[in-house]
Amino acid sequence: QLQASGGGLVQAGDSLRLSCAASGRTFSRSIMGWFRQAPGKEREFVAAINHSGSSTRFADSVKGRFTISRDNAKNTVYLQMNMLKPEDTAVYYCAAGDSIMIGTTTHRYDYWGQGTQVTVSS
Repeated sequence: QLQASGGGLVQAGDSLRLSCAASGRTFSRSIMGWFRQAPGKEREFVAAINHSGSSTRFADSVKGRFTISRDNAKNTVYLQMNMLKPEDTAVYYCAAGDSIMIGTTTHRYDYWGQGTQVTVSS
């Protein structure tokens, strides 16, 4: 089970840190990813990290603003979001996949959290 938290209402330029805590099993050998879905749009890839944290990938729209990290001892993955923009407004989902390679598509992930709302006002 994955539990995402940390969302909220912020102004453009602000920062937020999302957390995704895993329970029920260890995800230390899983890739972890963040996706987001805005109203009326498809779920899109945001960021992903491999099992050790040595490799990350980001969507072009968030490169340079977002970072992803993980603490395997705490079974938790984080998404640090800086310089937030109104277009970052969405429900953010964390996901875990049993693949070795980082994936940027939803089908590469086997487990999903419930989502946390991020709203950025202009």
